[in-house]
Amino acid sequence: PFSPAPTSHNRIKATERAKGQDRMAATEQNRAKPHAVMVPNPAQGHVFPMLKVAKLLYTSGFHVTFVNTQYNHRRLLRSGGATALDGLPSFRFAAIPDGLPLVDGDGTQDAWLLCESIPKNCLAPFRDLLVELNTSEGVPPVSCVVSDGVMSFTLEAAEELGVPNVLFWTTSACGFLAYAYYCQLVEKGFVPLKDESCLTNGYLDTVIDWISGLEGISLKELPAFIRTTNPKDVMLNFAINEAENSRRASAIILNTIDHLERDVLDALAPMFPPIYSIGPLQLLEKQSPEPDELKHIQLNLLKEESECLEWLDSKEPNSVIYNGSAILPPELEIENSGGELHQFDAL
Repeated sequence: PFSPAPTSHNRIKATERAKGQDRMAATEQNRAKPHAVMVPNPAQGHVFPMLKVAKLLYTSGFHVTFVNTQYNHRRLLRSGGATALDGLPSFRFAAIPDGLPLVDGDGTQDAWLLCESIPKNCLAPFRDLLVELNTSEGVPPVSCVVSDGVMSFTLEAAEELGVPNVLFWTTSACGFLAYAYYCQLVEKGFVPLKDESCLTNGYLDTVIDWISGLEGISLKELPAFIRTTNPKDVMLNFAINEAENSRRASAIILNTIDHLERDVLDALAPMFPPIYSIGPLQLLEKQSPEPDELKHIQLNLLKEESECLEWLDSKEPNSVIYNGSAILPPELEIENSGGELHQFDAL
């Protein structure tokens, strides 16, 4: 007996059935992946390096959930367009509130207010997000959390879930070591400053000779949050608390290399969980080329103005100073700085 020739209707049903099977297979394959939840600090200089790490993990086979604050989520949609955060099946975005009033705007948020608000207000929504991710169809269970070194509220949620929490300090190793000794600087009376005259009377030239790995360093060479006369200074105490919380992490990663900061890394080793130098991230990117499907994910908080590239190309090498995106100096201050640099160049 002969089988009846397949009809157009049967062919369509077979195609749909095959597509459904492919989707199910893709879903099962995705659920088998390790799942990293990435939590950057909401400042642009912290978002970029965390994104680099997230892309490297994705390239290595991870499912990635990248968690922005709601304020930054809105900024990214304005700067990159409505599809900027559409992501991919295995590279998705989520957002949690930072505890500050949610307003529309493109301005950089007040760092002091954020440092007060984040430790108090982000744990509960982050905990809820982890529960949501672990109950979402087609999403692999959370395997680990990778959070910024100053977003340590994630540690408690990861501990509750029973997954590792790796902290990524975006500062240098020597900067991280300095933060680790802030507490002792306070205990020994070096900080806070007695009064504002200490900023100009040579006090900051005081050499601190008891920090292993930073021998001979002076107060003025330490991260500037120590330059306060207020023992309750928000940034000083925030840095102290975040450095102390880092001792609870499963591991710490730093964007540095062993040969560059070997003595500092050796000094950090007995103080903290395992520390891994993973830098420079730019070199890792070259060794693990970014897949084409990731190239549209950039996370610029400000809208790109490509016309500046033509202006830059018209300038001589080493003739342009970049001020960064967080602080925009007044025009007069820029002009004065330019005049001083011109005089220096003439010498």
